[in-house]
Amino acid sequence: MSYFPLVISSLLDHAATCHGETEIVTRLVEGGLHRSTYRAVHRRARQVAQALRALGVVPGDRIGTLAWNTHRHFELCYGVAGCGAVWHTLNPRLFRDQIVYIINHAQDRCVFFDLTFLPLVDAVAPLCPQVATWVAMTDADHRPRQRPDILCYETMLEEQDGDFAWPALDELSAAGLCYTSGTTGNPKGVLYSHRSTVLHAYAISLPDTFGFAARDVVMPVAPMYHANAWGLPYAAPLVGAKLVLPGPALDGHSLWELCEKEGVTFSNGVPTIWQSLLDFLRESGQRLRLPHRSLIGGAAPSPSLLAALEDEYGVELRHGWGMTEISPVGLVNVPKTAETAEQKSRRRVKQGRPVPGIEVKIVDEQGADLPWDGSSFGCLLVRGHWVCSAYFAERADIFRDGGWLVTGDMATIDRDGYVQIVDRAKDIIKSGGEWISSVDLENLACGHPEVQEAAAIGVPDEKWGERPLLIVVRRPGGLLDGPGMIEHLRGRVAKWWLPDRVLFVPSLPRTATGKISKARLRADYAAPAAGPGPTVA
Repeated sequence: MSYFPLVISSLLDHAATCHGETEIVTRLVEGGLHRSTYRAVHRRARQVAQALRALGVVPGDRIGTLAWNTHRHFELCYGVAGCGAVWHTLNPRLFRDQIVYIINHAQDRCVFFDLTFLPLVDAVAPLCPQVATWVAMTDADHRPRQRPDILCYETMLEEQDGDFAWPALDELSAAGLCYTSGTTGNPKGVLYSHRSTVLHAYAISLPDTFGFAARDVVMPVAPMYHANAWGLPYAAPLVGAKLVLPGPALDGHSLWELCEKEGVTFSNGVPTIWQSLLDFLRESGQRLRLPHRSLIGGAAPSPSLLAALEDEYGVELRHGWGMTEISPVGLVNVPKTAETAEQKSRRRVKQGRPVPGIEVKIVDEQGADLPWDGSSFGCLLVRGHWVCSAYFAERADIFRDGGWLVTGDMATIDRDGYVQIVDRAKDIIKSGGEWISSVDLENLACGHPEVQEAAAIGVPDEKWGERPLLIVVRRPGGLLDGPGMIEHLRGRVAKWWLPDRVLFVPSLPRTATGKISKARLRADYAAPAAGPGPTVA
C-alpha cells in the first residue's frame, strides 16, 4: 500500500473540498454572531501560516493562544500546525504565575489572545521575554490602541493572499501542546503529534464514541484550552459537520439560545456547564427543540444530573473519561445492548468502555493485574495510539513497562469492559484500613433534592487514620441540615461510611479546569473530626 502521512492539515483540506459551504458560526468576543464556511476558513488558515512565516516562525516553534472557542482560534489550530509549528493552548483560568511558567517553559515564540485577556497579557508579557510577538485576535476597529506594540490578527491576515501550499511534514512531528495541572508540582506539558491527533479524530467520530456525521451540528463547549476541546476541532471537519463556537458566553441561557438558533445536535462540556443549562431549562420552562446528544466529562457527574437531563429533557448523554495525557478521550459510555431501566441506571454512572485504539487494565498495589469482574478495584492504567510516553522537557515516573500510563485513578472494570472510576488515588478516604469512595458519597449526597453540589474529603482521625467529611452546597431556599443529610445517606452506604461531619458552604472552590479543588478543601478543612456525629457549620 502507498504511504500517505497522517497530518492535521488533511482534515481541513477534506472539509474544504467536500463540505466547503458548511457553516462555522461563532459568538464573537466583540459581540454578535460571525458566519463563515470551511472553504473560507481553509483559505484563512493558510493566510495564518503565511503570516507566521513572515514573522520568522519555523517548524517546531511553539505558538501560544489565550482564547475562547471562536473561528479565529479554529483557524490558528490549522494554520499553526499546518506550517509545521506547534499550537499551544494556554488556560487563562490558571494563576498568573502558572501561566508565566508555562509560556516560559514552552518557550512560546508568539502568543495570540482574545481581547478578554488583554489585562492578563499586560500582566504576564513583561515576565515572558522570549515571546517575540503578541497578537490581539480582533479586527482593526477593536485593536487595543493603547498598545501599539501588539499586532492585529485581521490586519496580519489581510497582508497575505492565502496562496500557500502546506509543507510536507513527518506525521510523528509535534502539532499541539497542552499543559496539565492534574499532576504534582509545576504543570506538565503533553506534546501531541500529527499522527496521534488524526487517529484520535477518527476514533472519537465512531458510532459508539461521539457518533458524528456530516448532518450533525457540533458545538464544542469544552474550551480548546482543555485538551483541544476534547478533539472536536479535528473530528468536525473530518466528517464535515457544521461547527457552532460559543465564544466566551457559556451560561445556560446563551448555550440554549445557540442550540435553538443553530440546530445543535452534539455538544460537550464539564458537569458544571450542564448543571447551568439544566437550571436554566427548569427556571425558564424551555426545552431543547431538536434531539440532542452530549458528552459529559472532565469530572464525574452526579447520577441525579444524568437522570434529569436524560429523563426530563431527552438529552442523550454520553458519559466519558479522559486525560490531557491521552489527547484526551479514553472511555465513552454508550449502551452495548438493549437495556432495562434498572440496567440503564447502573450502566450510565460508569465512565464507559475503551475507545478503539485504547487499552486499559487495573492493577493492585504490587502491580499485579486484577480481574474484570465489576467489583475488584485498583489503579487504572492505559496505553494506546494517542497516549503520551513522556512529558515535554520533563522527567516523571508515571509510565510502566509496556507503554502503560499510570492514570492515578482507582477503578473497576466489568466483564463487558465498562470502567467505573471509584476515586482518584489521592482522594480516596482510608478509614480503619478500608477504603471509602469520595465519589460515591458525593453522588449519593447530590441525590438529595436540596443539594446543589457536594464534596467528600478525608480528615485525620487518631483512631481510624481518616474519616469522611462531607461539604455541601444547598440549593437556593434549601433547609437541609447535617442530621438530615446523614439520614439521607443512612441505608445507602455502609454504616462506617457515614460522614462524621457535614459542613454547609456557599460554594466549592474549583481548579482552572472547572473541577472541585479537593486540595483546597483539604487545606481549609482537614482538621481532626470534632467529636462523634454530624456537625453543621
